[in-house]
Amino acid sequence: MLILGIESATSQVGVAIGGHEGVLASAHSARDRRHAESLTPQIKFVCEQARVELSEVGCVAVDVGPGLFTGLRVGLASAMAVAHGLGVPMIGVSSLDLGAFAVEHSNRLIVPCYDARRGEVFSAKYRSVPGGVQRVSEPAVSTPDELAADLLAGSDDALMVGDGGERYRDVFSGISHLEFAGTGLQFPSARSLVELAHPKALREEFVQPNEIEPMYLRLPDAEINWKTRASG
Repeated sequence: MLILGIESATSQVGVAIGGHEGVLASAHSARDRRHAESLTPQIKFVCEQARVELSEVGCVAVDVGPGLFTGLRVGLASAMAVAHGLGVPMIGVSSLDLGAFAVEHSNRLIVPCYDARRGEVFSAKYRSVPGGVQRVSEPAVSTPDELAADLLAGSDDALMVGDGGERYRDVFSGISHLEFAGTGLQFPSARSLVELAHPKALREEFVQPNEIEPMYLRLPDAEINWKTRASG
């Protein structure tokens, strides 16, 4: 089964296609706030590079968040539209799962940390286990200082992945048992999305397009601003 992966939870947009042979093609671009313009050309590009027709796709995988509201909404809408058009099921994967999977062989506590804007980050904690990673804390939105205090209180050697760690490196740099994965792993990868979705597809862990549930963790900026004005 061919899987089309669409990832847009952060400022990067990614598309990949693959199956039992692995990832056949992928494309990523970082054009902040231009997700809608990037996705359709990237889908066409990866199909051409993989030498397959979009009609051959048997499942659409999508990053369900947490992430930036606009990008997440665009990616979900695009993935649902493709799945509806092809009449195929979907698989949802968390952006935090994708971040942890990128360093799945680490023997440290893995902490994906993505910039949530407004002085906050999305994060969770993972451990490497045979065959992948296992989440050991619930996804959360917090200030960098709150996350730093939580990590500082623990004694586990930790590895931080994501653009949140890079943006707020000065906040986290005082934690002696914390290392940073580096700028090459700032964003969730569409390649990882396809790789994580494949075993789920083999187990037929599908949902229908209207069953996909985004993980926002907080209200969109516009709704927060409206409620602030109303209370004022």
